[in-house]
Amino acid sequence: MKRKYDLGYKQWIERDGRAILGEGRAQLLAEIRNSSSISKAAEKLSIPYRTAWAHIKKIEDALGCPIVKTHRGGTRGGGCTVLTTAGETILREYERYKRHLDSVAHDNIDWEGVFTKISARNRLKGVVKELKEGEIVSTIRIEIAVPAVITAVITREAVEELELKEGDTVEAVIKATEVLVSKVIA
Repeated sequence: MKRKYDLGYKQWIERDGRAILGEGRAQLLAEIRNSSSISKAAEKLSIPYRTAWAHIKKIEDALGCPIVKTHRGGTRGGGCTVLTTAGETILREYERYKRHLDSVAHDNIDWEGVFTKISARNRLKGVVKELKEGEIVSTIRIEIAVPAVITAVITREAVEELELKEGDTVEAVIKATEVLVSKVIA
């Protein structure tokens, strides 16, 4: 299905509400990493050398530590600039974040379907058949009756929006990131 629109986004990393790294600053750090030179990085990005340093200073102020280490050259030059461990780490985090967001943005997903309103709050009753207790976590096997009728509690608004009526074919979506266990105390 061809999309009616494309997904666009701007990403950045922040700390305590202060921007650390966005696309421009990430490109600057990547160019410094690649060229070992702030001036070459600034030239490649078509920004003044002084602006490059201003961006570096803002990143360092937000992180509270240096992100570059400069080495002076002799009378014939030969100096270089390298990213510190903190600089490499923040750039890697940004790049990983960018790869993830790019993969989501360019995935062949029907985005209109992603935002379809659904509601599901389900409980499956059963009997504990096996319990394996570990030091930190335990595994519980619960037997439920099959075939099972799943009861979902949804809002009246959801019923109206989905135009539900008896006999409709529907999908029950169990919305959870984990399985919770509760016990009825008699």
